[in-house]
Amino acid sequence: MLHARMPGYVGAGLGRRPLLRATLAAAAAAALIVPLVAFAASGQKTQQGHDFPAWVGTWASSPMSGAENAFNPTTCPAGPGQFTNQTVRNIVYTSVGGNQVRVRLSNTFGTAPLTIGDASVAVAETGAETVPGTLRQLRFNGQTSVTIPAGDEVVSDPVRLSVQPLEDLAVSAYVPSMSGPATYHATAMQDSFVSSTGDFATTDSAASYPTTITCWMFADGVEVPGSPRVTGSVVAFGDSITDGFQSDPNANDRWPNVLARRLDAVHGSTLSVVDEGISGNQLLTDSAFAGVSGLHRLTRDVIDQPGAKVVIMLIGINDIGFTDLGLDNPPATAATIEAGYEQVIAAVHAHGMRIYAGTLTPFLTLPVATTGYQDAQGEVVREEVNHWILTSGAFDGVINFAAELADPSDPQTYNPVYDSGDHLHPNDVGYNVMGDSISLSMLLGQNQN
Repeated sequence: MLHARMPGYVGAGLGRRPLLRATLAAAAAAALIVPLVAFAASGQKTQQGHDFPAWVGTWASSPMSGAENAFNPTTCPAGPGQFTNQTVRNIVYTSVGGNQVRVRLSNTFGTAPLTIGDASVAVAETGAETVPGTLRQLRFNGQTSVTIPAGDEVVSDPVRLSVQPLEDLAVSAYVPSMSGPATYHATAMQDSFVSSTGDFATTDSAASYPTTITCWMFADGVEVPGSPRVTGSVVAFGDSITDGFQSDPNANDRWPNVLARRLDAVHGSTLSVVDEGISGNQLLTDSAFAGVSGLHRLTRDVIDQPGAKVVIMLIGINDIGFTDLGLDNPPATAATIEAGYEQVIAAVHAHGMRIYAGTLTPFLTLPVATTGYQDAQGEVVREEVNHWILTSGAFDGVINFAAELADPSDPQTYNPVYDSGDHLHPNDVGYNVMGDSISLSMLLGQNQN
């Protein structure tokens, strides 16, 4: 099934509003812990008879609550009362192009209605500058402003703009007044910009954007029309390693970006890539600072993604590590993580998508003083989970990220060449190895001409 949201639609929480925290026992009692409700879009067919969706995501980020803002409180004004009568200019990196574009703005974690007084999309130049002649003011059901209820989001009307694959866009939103926390994405690994006082959404110049921030605010998706060339999306679903943490800022070297560049080079039909990773996120348990769990955000971030056809899932490391730190309730075991995977698989398959799992990458040599990930029992759990991923046959396929990044002489540890220095996250070389290790023929499958 192909999923999209209607232009100008303000969501009523169907699959987009985060659910209340549930224990694993409660989750196991339900067939699925998230409602599998989405809005269908009529697909079209290529001359070869291949279906393609009306819209596909070219960029996305998973929304989070700015109430805690634990990752970057000094470089992101997402907390209560920190953003008002200003414009944010988010710089985002496309995976595919198109001749039209629409933007998704979010108040998913807002505590009050959010008014967007003005918004735009443009091709980004340097810093907060936009390429002259490319800036398009966004409208919502024909209006230049829109009020988004707490817990919901809105999709703009389409605008004509020549969007190229693998280029930066500037998505700007002016907020006249806001007292509560923003809906944001903490670990952007990308500079964005905040204006001085006032509405500068339709200004090309960078002069009115004096402040650099390290998060994305309010924007959580950019979409272009599906086509015979772009027949759907790959959703990268995971934690900080999918989010690109410890990659070089502004380099777009997260493994989903590497995959997008490879897919763009394919001749014939291909897929877009959207990155739904959250740093610190867990599969089973909600976190105040790292977002609702993978299970609780599955419908919002995967099932409801427009044009989603394929999922690559890499999540579970924090369920293990946070257990060692005493932050997880209930404690995660290999059995509970595997049960969570089975719930994700069932939901994804029920919506006609394929799902591939990445094996959990090494962490045993982390410093004892700073984290619980080095715990020997945690390593036992990681290896048990990876064995299940590799041998259960539950997924449509497996990507052995762990083997790609491990030290050949000690597979419980990182290869130093790929280690960012924290022994948990890859560096840019490691992220490129991850992106390059994914079989394109496996992903494209029936979508390949």
